[in-house]
Amino acid sequence: MKATRLASAIVASAFGLVSLNALADVPPPQDVAYPGTLQISVDATDLAHRVFRVHEVVPAQAGPLTLLYPQWLPGNHSPSGPIDKFAGLVVKANGKVIPWTRDPLNVFAFHVEVPQGASNVEVDFQFLSPQNTRQGRVVMTPEMLNLQWNANSVYPAGYYSRQIKTEASVTFPAGWQFGSALEVASRDGDTVHFKPTTYNTLVDSPIYAGKYFRRIDLDPGAKTPVHMDIVADESKYLAATPEQIKPFRELVQQMYKLYGAHHYDHYDFLVSLSEKMSGNGLEHHRSSEDGTSADFFTEWNKNALGRDLFSHEFNHSWDGKYRRGADLWTPNFNVPMSDTLLWVYEGQTQFWGQVMASRSGLWNEEQAHDMWAYVAATYDKGRPGLASWRNVQDTTNDPTIAQRAPLPYRNYQASEDYYSAGQLIWLEVDGKLRDLSGGKKSIDNFAKDFFGMDNGSYVTNTYTFDDVVKTLNDIAPYDWASYLRTRLDGHGPLIGGLASHGWKLVYTDTPSAAVKAIESRRHFADLTYSLGLSVGKGGAIGDVLWDGPAFKAGLAPSMTIVAINGHDYDPDALKDAVTAAAKDKNQSIELLVKDFDQYKTIRIDYHDGLKYPHLVRDTGKPDTLTTLFKAR
Repeated sequence: MKATRLASAIVASAFGLVSLNALADVPPPQDVAYPGTLQISVDATDLAHRVFRVHEVVPAQAGPLTLLYPQWLPGNHSPSGPIDKFAGLVVKANGKVIPWTRDPLNVFAFHVEVPQGASNVEVDFQFLSPQNTRQGRVVMTPEMLNLQWNANSVYPAGYYSRQIKTEASVTFPAGWQFGSALEVASRDGDTVHFKPTTYNTLVDSPIYAGKYFRRIDLDPGAKTPVHMDIVADESKYLAATPEQIKPFRELVQQMYKLYGAHHYDHYDFLVSLSEKMSGNGLEHHRSSEDGTSADFFTEWNKNALGRDLFSHEFNHSWDGKYRRGADLWTPNFNVPMSDTLLWVYEGQTQFWGQVMASRSGLWNEEQAHDMWAYVAATYDKGRPGLASWRNVQDTTNDPTIAQRAPLPYRNYQASEDYYSAGQLIWLEVDGKLRDLSGGKKSIDNFAKDFFGMDNGSYVTNTYTFDDVVKTLNDIAPYDWASYLRTRLDGHGPLIGGLASHGWKLVYTDTPSAAVKAIESRRHFADLTYSLGLSVGKGGAIGDVLWDGPAFKAGLAPSMTIVAINGHDYDPDALKDAVTAAAKDKNQSIELLVKDFDQYKTIRIDYHDGLKYPHLVRDTGKPDTLTTLFKAR
């Protein structure tokens, strides 16, 4: 019968009558109580092979049963469930192995026929976590692990995930400690049993565990605890000082002052300090995954620009988890998401992540100005694709289109620009609110009105574009719908918010401290606004600005610069050549490049010198940017 259905689907699809996925034999989710409790046990002790071993008991009755592996992942906004690393599936009922069949139209779905007399099925499989970054994000090392429940569970189709009661347990390597928003019911040696919860809350509650662990109280004495749970490659990296902890404690208080409410009963920053486990930034209602470099605390000044990771992910508890675009909310993890409002979800969070980095003291004033200049320059000169063929709204489709795969010409293709372009749109909204209200209202009012209700609730509260517009109109009446749509759907400039706050973007031949730090951290030379390219280790060319000087001369990503003006490649030598060509208009910049197995000489006729972005005051206007960044 399935062969006949498949053939019919193919014929129908050929005539544009129906999609294949529409005929996938998967029961749709219903908002009814699930009969029984889903039991999930994970053995996370196989560090040598980096394998998580999963055993589940799934209540069931005789007849067809479909098990789903989570596909559409919150925070990823995309169908990125790691099904390629799912292996070893065995299903049993009444103590005997029963066959399963993967749905041919939905490879995340597995069908079984539950025999008579069975009240449940037992499911075993392994999650084969990546061995290296070429295979994906590394989540298990000899010293730590990151257990994400979406990767380590299947669940029954036919129900809203919030209706599936779940009991979970994890066996950790001997002596390891962990952090999670999950609450402990009991311990049996190195096996931890968690209190029952719903499946959607379980998936929203990952675990960081490790050999070297530290917990820091970020709101001492509060009725609603906030902790930072840290795992590290070595114990020495756990040495956060009181001075370093202070801005994180202030971050909590600044968020409370901004929103006037919070959406958790307790909160955990789950932090990995590692050069082995991959970095991460992922939001949850009652926790966040914040993976950064091993030396984040021990080389505090060197890592300054990465500190807004924490303010960004924390802000998502309000924006993204509690308030969420209506088309992004789904009843379970295998119903497709629509990302049209990510310019609010991620764009405003990117905005507040950087503003709160300033208000809390994670950044000083110079660091904040440098980073805003860096972002503004991207949308002033560094995104030709948005100025020509694409708009910010269309980039909200990128989680589904590209799923963060490397792109040949990111500046021209654009990629998830709803983050930083969205950030600049919200800066401009803040300026407009101040202008319309004579300085009495600002985006702080929007934040409190839109996100600051239902204190303590972490039940998702959805919204639409019209809801955003209504809230803005309630604060300061204006044609906000047209205002936002012009910026989201058009190809115009996006840096007007700087001018409205009394600042200007300029370019000089001296890199800011932020640019120097970014170049050092990413091991590349950023010549985007001069030659129109970035160059990584060993002369490997990264992005090449579309129709920029390097592009027009014939350079492309993946080429390697071997020599500059007859001398071995060196990033400083490349910058010196740009400076020399600015002084002598008859001197071109001559590069010997390798392209596959061919060597060729390329001359760039560029004489405008090095260019790096900076912010400077426009003294003819009030400085409301400093007001925006000031602690409340």
